[in-house]
Amino acid sequence: MHERVVGWDIGGAHAKAALVEGGLLRDVAQWPCPLWQGQQHLDAVLEQARQRWPQAWADAATRHVATMTGEMVDLFETREQGVVRLATQLAEGLGPHLRLYAGERGWVAPHAAHRHWAEIASANWCASAELVAALRGDAVLVDIGSTTTDLIAVCDGRVAARGRSDAQRLATGELVYQGVVRTPLCVLTPRVPFGGAQVNVMNEWFATTADVYRLTGELDAAHDQHDTADHQPKDRVASLRRLARLIGRDAHEADDAQWLTLARHWRRLQLREIRGQLERVIAASGHLSLPADSPAG
Repeated sequence: MHERVVGWDIGGAHAKAALVEGGLLRDVAQWPCPLWQGQQHLDAVLEQARQRWPQAWADAATRHVATMTGEMVDLFETREQGVVRLATQLAEGLGPHLRLYAGERGWVAPHAAHRHWAEIASANWCASAELVAALRGDAVLVDIGSTTTDLIAVCDGRVAARGRSDAQRLATGELVYQGVVRTPLCVLTPRVPFGGAQVNVMNEWFATTADVYRLTGELDAAHDQHDTADHQPKDRVASLRRLARLIGRDAHEADDAQWLTLARHWRRLQLREIRGQLERVIAASGHLSLPADSPAG
């Protein structure tokens, strides 16, 4: 019988899982999991996974391995508490073969989470970077998700990150708290060009980057899993309405081409910020460089 492994990444907004059998990737899934609203959302995800892959639960030999970032949500008083509570919940739901990724310490049993919580907390970037390092001698891992972006240098086949914790990586530029779905647009800039003027942006959660990438056609509906800022539909009309509200307007006050131009401006601003952080990471590596023909953003 082929070995069966389910790999998990438990985030604060999504949970992801991959089914591997006999060393081959068989399936990948992502579910919305707003942990800040309660741990029952993770229980619901585990049940959906059970229904999707019943053979993995029927086979007592199935191994489960997990990374997490969900300990950061404000449901938990501290990150340590979050790691321990999530480890306990996963152990109850996934069984005795569960192991948690703890960075350079490797894989640890859930009952040891309280001793190794600092290594377990938000270490998923390191797992990805170690894989890249095993495949490429020199590279930069660029992992852009719904909420955050990881920028990790790989030099001479080793992970060359300067930071390890979220706090350290925020200081080095290796963690950028911007993504393609959940980032409020108002954090990207205080002003935008519109109608021949520089217009102040309302500092309200009226629209998110998901609205931008819906309008540019770059956000796959399968990955657009979270509610909108106003809890209204995710179609073009509603996205335009949310975009317009950020500059004190209604969508009918301009044509679609003008709103698309504004959406593309916000897109450029986000890419410029991520590129700037990428340049910091590359410069700090002392080893890597951007390609000469790399776009300016």
